[in-house]
Amino acid sequence: MGSDPASGSAPPSGSDPVGADVAPGLEGITEETVAEDATAASVGSGDVAVLATPAVLALVERAAVAALHGRLGPDRTSVGSSVSLDHLAPTPVGGLVRATVRLERVEGRRLSFSFVVIDGAGRVAEGSHVRVVVDRRRFEAAARARLGEG
Repeated sequence: MGSDPASGSAPPSGSDPVGADVAPGLEGITEETVAEDATAASVGSGDVAVLATPAVLALVERAAVAALHGRLGPDRTSVGSSVSLDHLAPTPVGGLVRATVRLERVEGRRLSFSFVVIDGAGRVAEGSHVRVVVDRRRFEAAARARLGEG
């Protein structure tokens, strides 16, 4: 998404974009069993029947969203801004994977997470993920404006 996916959608000045309980150390966890539709062959990121890297990222993003659930200010949401992901090992269809994210830094609207993804055999992926807190309506309006639907 560009350098600042939330450009033009900052919360009004003087408002706190994140809730008081959004602080370093906050964690979120998601887990799922790898299904056929989450494989590299299915999503088009490769031709093997193992957990696709894009599916790993989606799992990580869901864990970050879960960590923030109910903690942002009114009318706020977070959007993914950047990711650094090392996919270390394959997980086959039927394998259980778990993503754990940890909020490392809060810099205004910018939330920096570290993450690790594991399966029954060990570490599958690791990295960092940044989300930006935005005003939901302003962000969606900015998106529509990109199509001339302002």
